[in-house]
Amino acid sequence: MGMKFCANLSFMFQQETASLLERYGLASKAGFKAVECAFPYDYKIDDLVKAQKNANVEQVLINVYPGESGQLGFAAIPGKEKEFETSLNSAIQYAKALNCKTIHIMSGKVENVQPVNDEVCLKNLTLASKLLESENIVGVIEPINKWSVPNYYLNNYEKALEFVKKINSPSLKLQLDIFHLQQIKGNLTRNIEELIPHTGHIQIAQVPKRGEPNTPGEINYPYVFSVLKELKYNGFIGLEYLPAAGTVEGLNWFKEYGFTL
Repeated sequence: MGMKFCANLSFMFQQETASLLERYGLASKAGFKAVECAFPYDYKIDDLVKAQKNANVEQVLINVYPGESGQLGFAAIPGKEKEFETSLNSAIQYAKALNCKTIHIMSGKVENVQPVNDEVCLKNLTLASKLLESENIVGVIEPINKWSVPNYYLNNYEKALEFVKKINSPSLKLQLDIFHLQQIKGNLTRNIEELIPHTGHIQIAQVPKRGEPNTPGEINYPYVFSVLKELKYNGFIGLEYLPAAGTVEGLNWFKEYGFTL
């Protein structure tokens, strides 16, 4: 079984152009058939759709609108329920136009987590799962390590998995970023085995510098890919890494690992 990869346009092709719209074409030219991006909301929907169609690539994933000043979402923020619903509806609008079937729901930053944060997050995610199920879209939630984003509310897998199991909806799953998993829990083989049945999307980058998977770091990606193959994961793997030099030059790991775009 072959691996399916998508270029993350919020990380890749940054050195080549500041325009997200132009990165669609660069990804296609590099050989990608699919892309993802974090926050497309600085661009009009029609312009994004035009760029996507011209590049002839599939849009795999977008994030919800993150809010101002680096808030990174609203799901766990009391008093921000209206902002949460508005941001989710905006994401759905963009996703439907781009024929994108996965939305990353972000929970926001919380300095001192209290039970009310857990309660409001569960309530918001329950609402989201029902809305997304009616649109045939999957929402994913992603634990983010404390070094990359200090004070991010959802910073552990136990809580994320608890939400997914409690809500028990086909439209709410985990986003399993191996970069974050290594830094939060380590023990990759056992944790991937445990989490993969609840996973809707995977992302990768090397630890700690977030470079290509074949750059020096903590993770043996050829082995990780073999684990994913053995577990018959057939979804996309998002390349959410920062190229060490040029993006295309950094794609040499595909050939090194025996993959093709």
